[in-house]
Amino acid sequence: MENTIRQILENHDIHDRKILDKVISKLLTQTKIQTHVQLIIEAQNKIMHEAIIYKEREEFADAFFPITNAHSKKKYEFVFPMAQFPNIRIKNISGLELAGLNFEENTIKGIPFESDTYDLKIEFFHINDEENSEFKKAQLFVNADPKDLWKNIPSDKEAPFHKADEAKFKGNFSDKKIVVASQRGRSHAHEGKFRDDDFAVNELPNSWNIISVSDGAGSAQLARYGSELATQSINDYFKNAEVLTELDIHLNKIFNLENDHSEAKQNIIKILYQGVSDTFKTLKDKAEEHFVTLKDLHSTLIFALVKKFDFGYIILSFGVGDCPINLINEDFSDVKLLNTMDVGEFGGGTRFVTMNEIFDDTISSRFKITHAKDFSKLVLMTDGIYDPKFITENKLEDIESWKVFFEDLDGENEDEVKVDFQNDEAIDEQLLSWMDFWSKGNHDDRTLAVIY
Repeated sequence: MENTIRQILENHDIHDRKILDKVISKLLTQTKIQTHVQLIIEAQNKIMHEAIIYKEREEFADAFFPITNAHSKKKYEFVFPMAQFPNIRIKNISGLELAGLNFEENTIKGIPFESDTYDLKIEFFHINDEENSEFKKAQLFVNADPKDLWKNIPSDKEAPFHKADEAKFKGNFSDKKIVVASQRGRSHAHEGKFRDDDFAVNELPNSWNIISVSDGAGSAQLARYGSELATQSINDYFKNAEVLTELDIHLNKIFNLENDHSEAKQNIIKILYQGVSDTFKTLKDKAEEHFVTLKDLHSTLIFALVKKFDFGYIILSFGVGDCPINLINEDFSDVKLLNTMDVGEFGGGTRFVTMNEIFDDTISSRFKITHAKDFSKLVLMTDGIYDPKFITENKLEDIESWKVFFEDLDGENEDEVKVDFQNDEAIDEQLLSWMDFWSKGNHDDRTLAVIY
């Protein structure tokens, strides 16, 4: 109280120390003065209380929050830095509903469904004045999903050799299961072109099974037809029970007899060679039939012919082009590449089953006879999967890269799409959905087959 009186007197030019002390002493003895001073102190406290509320509200109103940009169809979360404003509470933010977002506990979150600029109105209050809200404006930018920038024009159903823009398959494969999906790439969909990838799966006589995959060359006029012919032709060749019985005889010689079996291996390769040669002839005949060149049907080809014997699984494989076949062992600790890859400048570039020059003295190296007591996964894919997910050829035999790949399939991806190999009732749909992943610069057709 004394300090308040002293301040009042000094504000009115009473500065002499001796006089000031005497005046204050006299005033303090008067009850009325004491009452008036007490009112002044209370008024000052009330003014300061209100002033602090206004000050803190103005500071929040003037504060700039760089709200992080969102991306349409992607999970979004932005937390306001409210620790700087301990007495301010955000009550509501209007405008978020237009973006498909919501606000709770100082956080904007949700999945925005459309790219745009959204004007937001932030309603806030001071904890010492909850009844009076104020407002500040802000903007939220939702960037377009890159996928949405690509058109998805259906291919012409009336065109010759039309086939579906996507395909899927699930079923049994020997005593295991198989799932395959094939999807037209964004670059083709954007222009209404065809899916050039293809695959074929067949259960064969004598407990054999076959999966073949082909990638039609983008520069080939009828690549879509070439890949279809390649997969169907090689599978049809091995539907012959006599051919498969002959394979059984040679394989039993190799794995059940201790004597030299080099001749049996050569005979197996001859049979596989005949299948590929027969496929080449089919493509050549069809090219002549439709008055086009073999180049118009250019396609890669990989296949895996699989049977379970009493001594384990036999996988007979072949590859021409840049599509890999990989075998992952039973405890997921090792991986093998089961075919020759024609990749890059030093590999001589991509080769196609429609090329006469592949049938030279080196073609035998393209065939593999693989024995495994068991395995966890057998995987075939086109470069539409291989390029974005493995990038370089050496990673195809790196087990850590494969662990990351299957973690991706298990849902550890931006879209949180999971391919469930345990509860696999809808696994073909899941795989097709997973294939729609975004990878900048990688918009080719995608085909993936997994035997599990």
